[in-house]
Amino acid sequence: MPTLSLLQYLLGAAAGSLVGFTLGLVGGGGSILAVPLMVYLVGVDNPHIAIGTSALAVAANAAANLLNHARRGNVKWPCASVFAVVGVIGAFFGSSLGKAFDGQKLLVLFSLLMLVVAALMVRGRGSEGDASVALGPGNAPRLAAFGGLAGALSGFFGIGGGFLIVPGLMVATRMPILFAVGSSLVAVTAFGLTTALNYARSGLVDWMLALVFIAGGIGGGLLGALLATRLSRSQGLLNLVSATMIGATALYMLYRSLGALGVI
Repeated sequence: MPTLSLLQYLLGAAAGSLVGFTLGLVGGGGSILAVPLMVYLVGVDNPHIAIGTSALAVAANAAANLLNHARRGNVKWPCASVFAVVGVIGAFFGSSLGKAFDGQKLLVLFSLLMLVVAALMVRGRGSEGDASVALGPGNAPRLAAFGGLAGALSGFFGIGGGFLIVPGLMVATRMPILFAVGSSLVAVTAFGLTTALNYARSGLVDWMLALVFIAGGIGGGLLGALLATRLSRSQGLLNLVSATMIGATALYMLYRSLGALGVI
C-alpha cells in the first residue's frame, strides 16, 4: 500500500471534519462524500482502498454521532436495531460484490447513485411523524425489508447509507425526522463496520488515513449534532444545501471517472 504525504493526511483530517459535520447534521448525505473526498481531495489512487478506508472512518464517525444523539434522546433503539441487524447481512454480501467490481466503473456507478441521492434529498422530508412510535408486528417487516436493501447498497458502495436509512425508517415507522436521523446512525455504524472488515480482509484499508479521518470527523460531528437539534424545523433547507453539494461532487466525479475510462 503506497505511503501518503503529511499534506494528504492533513487533507484527510479536513475531509473527515466535513463528513462528520454533515453526518451529524442531516444523518444522510455526509457519508456519501467520504469516497470522492478520499479519491479527489486526499489523492488515494486505488478506489477500493478509498472505499474500504472510508467505510471504517464513516462507521467510527457515525458511532461518535450516535452517542451525541443518544444523549439527547433521539434514538429509537428497538426499531433501529431490527433495521441494522438485517442490514448487516446485506452489507456483507454487497461489499463482497463491490470488491470484485472494477474500481473505475465502481466510481461511475457511485457518482450516478450520488445524483439520485441529491434528487431525493431535494424532495425533502417534511412530515412531522409520530414521536411515540414503537417496534411492533406492523412495522417490523418493513424495517427488515428496508434494512436489507440499504445494507446491500451501503456495502457495495462503501457508504454509510444514511440517505437511504433515514427515509426508510420514516416510511416504515412514521417516526419524526429528528428521531430518524438519530436512529439511522445505529445502522450507519453497523453497515460501515461490516464493509470495512470485509475490505480489511483483502488488505484494502489504509489504517493511518482512517485514523486521521475519524479524528477530524469527531469534531465536525459534535457541531453537526448540536445544530441538528436546534435547526430540525429547517430540515428542508438543510437537505437542499446538502443535495447541492452532493450533486456538484457527483458531476465532477462522473467527469473524472469517465475520463479515466477513456469514454470522454
